[in-house]
Amino acid sequence: MSFTENLSRVPTTVLWAPSLSDYFFGDYHPMHPSRLDATAALARELGLFDLPQVSLEAPEVATDEQLRLAHDAAYIQQVHAISEDPTQSIPECGLGTEDTPGYQGIHEASARLAGGSLQAAQAILDERAVHAVNFSGGMHHAARSRASGFCVYNDCAVAIQHLLEHGVTRVAYIDVDAHHGDGTQNIFWDNPAVMTISMHESGMTLFPGTGFSNESGPCGEAAGTSVNIALPGDTSDGAWIRAFDAVVPPLLREFQPEVIVSQHGCDSHFADEMSHLSISVDAQRELAAYIGRLADELCEGRWIATGGGGYSVHNAVPRSWAHLIAIAAGDPLDIRRPTPQAWQKYMKEKYGDDAPGFLGDASDIWWRSWEVGYDPADEVDRTVMATRKEIFPLWGLDPWFD
Repeated sequence: MSFTENLSRVPTTVLWAPSLSDYFFGDYHPMHPSRLDATAALARELGLFDLPQVSLEAPEVATDEQLRLAHDAAYIQQVHAISEDPTQSIPECGLGTEDTPGYQGIHEASARLAGGSLQAAQAILDERAVHAVNFSGGMHHAARSRASGFCVYNDCAVAIQHLLEHGVTRVAYIDVDAHHGDGTQNIFWDNPAVMTISMHESGMTLFPGTGFSNESGPCGEAAGTSVNIALPGDTSDGAWIRAFDAVVPPLLREFQPEVIVSQHGCDSHFADEMSHLSISVDAQRELAAYIGRLADELCEGRWIATGGGGYSVHNAVPRSWAHLIAIAAGDPLDIRRPTPQAWQKYMKEKYGDDAPGFLGDASDIWWRSWEVGYDPADEVDRTVMATRKEIFPLWGLDPWFD
């Protein structure tokens, strides 16, 4: 059975405004804001913003006080300084690199992304929404005191800490970006109230070079709350879903989160040149639905979903995140459905690109559950077993059978 079947329609807040496209490192840069515009345009043409259970909300710029939920005050001031005068050099803050250059207005643009995820958290706390989607967010490399990997402020961490400071006792963070969610992991490294789970291409072959199974948290109460599944670069759909299923649900059922925050970077797509993974939009849609199911099972549905990486900007990104919005709203889109003609025309006229003709990739996403058995000759299975052996005993689980 597909996880997209019989999804519940619940109040869903979607954070979007054209001003989010101000997060712009330049035309040469792979994280081009047209990916956000293309996503919003596709979602609008598909009628997702008009669904009765969906509320569209414009993100506001997070205040410095709100940013201090996840970042040091000195770092925030450094970002302010470069935002006002990008010609200056403050190398210790991580801006001014080829990956993450500084520019005028970078503070406001970055803080608005963080404001979107913060507002998503507040919508959950206020019970105005059960699900919330900030597809412009997911800046998971940003550390407490340093920018990294295209990420300035860690909106996911800001949202999680906001939840914790307003009565939530346990939050699960699930990151399925092709790159390790190092910033979020490190911010909550010693906090037993947050379980961070990152499934990504191995750091042996991809930035940031971290995220191995032995990064499991410090000794003490937070042991086992950092979970990493470092996949080989040639992983494709079935193995990707199998790896997730073999690790994430058993751990979440032990951890018992009250809210799930997920990061849905789609740079794992086979058309994306920023990773070596070979994942279809179909599989990304399926995994989003799986996370939604886990939120229904464990959190009374409370789920905040963000975007993240994604550099096939007019192909994989808009389709993957349109599916994410539809899944969150409980109105999944058929992967065999053609993309709207109006959207195809918009993409051609504005960007000169031929947009994909269908919402899916016509991929076979059949997968083999862990119960079928562990294959020591399979590199993905060996990766999964390494994580299970490292983490499962810390939660009273048997790495071979649970």
